[in-house]
Amino acid sequence: MGAVVVVGSINMDLVVRVPHLPGPGDTVLGDRLVTIPGGKGANQAVAAARLGGHVRMIGRVGGDAFGAELLAGLNEDGVDTSGVVIDPTQPSGVALIVVDSRGQNTVTVAPGANSTLGDNELSRLKGGLTPNDVVVLQLEIPVEAVLGAIEIARSAGAKVVLNAAPSAALEGKPTPHVDLLIVNESEARDLGGVERLGSPGALAVTLGEAGSVLYENGRMTRIEPRSVEAVDSTAAGDAFVGCGRKSLCPVWWSFGQVRPHRSTSPESCR
Repeated sequence: MGAVVVVGSINMDLVVRVPHLPGPGDTVLGDRLVTIPGGKGANQAVAAARLGGHVRMIGRVGGDAFGAELLAGLNEDGVDTSGVVIDPTQPSGVALIVVDSRGQNTVTVAPGANSTLGDNELSRLKGGLTPNDVVVLQLEIPVEAVLGAIEIARSAGAKVVLNAAPSAALEGKPTPHVDLLIVNESEARDLGGVERLGSPGALAVTLGEAGSVLYENGRMTRIEPRSVEAVDSTAAGDAFVGCGRKSLCPVWWSFGQVRPHRSTSPESCR
């Protein structure tokens, strides 16, 4: 069994619950501020680790209190953080999250140290990478680093999962060739539609409360969700990615490996 190697963002989430999401120019009084370790990369690493995977995190945090807390949180969940750089010149990444009474949210990210992820981290990725490993990427880090990581993974014979979120960095550009591309409905539209995105490899499109659809080898498989009462949908997509990438840890994978974990994303909203 290989390792899951996540190259991605590590943020501290600053969360406030409100009765309804504010519109432009609105002020809405909310509940107390809660700080929660997050970032797409870190969330996905924790999801895979909690499912029993051996997970290495490659990323960057600032030399501040948030950075120390973020590393401690990853370590507590059993994630290997030896590949995380502490940058004393940058603040740690922060996400400002507002969640309404229905569990819907808005997220604004100040990337901080994530925005300087580059050659140092890619060197750490290259060290020890094997053909049995799965490299998982998102787009909250510089796209140049993402493309470099894909090239390193390919050279090592490792499989690659790309969660193309946020999708703006790839709009109007060729989609990188990966083994599994994961997007939500709006990201799929932004990147040219299912017909275009299905060509690099397998494609999973998450549909929120409607579940997800997996496209592979000309076949489409709909994965029905488990219904739950949503409290907060933050990181539900990351939980889905964490399951998908753990399914890729063996050298081969199939629809059957994705299906058993279909309830993880809904459960993360509870």
